[in-house]
Amino acid sequence: MPPAPKPVAAYIPSCRVGNLVFVSGQLPMKEGVLSKGVIPSQVSVEEGAAAARQAALNGLAVLAEAAGGLDKVRRIVRVGVFVCSDAGFTEQPKVANGASEFLQQVFGEAGRHARAAVGNIALPLGACVEVELLAEVA
Repeated sequence: MPPAPKPVAAYIPSCRVGNLVFVSGQLPMKEGVLSKGVIPSQVSVEEGAAAARQAALNGLAVLAEAAGGLDKVRRIVRVGVFVCSDAGFTEQPKVANGASEFLQQVFGEAGRHARAAVGNIALPLGACVEVELLAEVA
């Protein structure tokens, strides 16, 4: 598990309300390197899916910190995946599958979730994807 990323602006990494933890949007940062670009002209759908997986992993680091460990996670409720997309690109769900399939691998049936996969003209810091999570915790 990577360390939980620190916010890059005026927000907190997560907010717990009762048994729900809302994880702020996470970027595909790995070892200080951010996956940047527009899908599919600069970043392939496959590379975008890998970036979504990395952003989800970063989200899990934040979630683990907020919940007191991943073993406290009962289920992933919802995932939002924002994809920096070229005009006319409509395969955001394929990119978002990188995050969704990863969460299902980690949590099994409890990783199955509701989801939005949204195309955007630009994302923070030039990222190719951003992933937000909502989880139920013990």
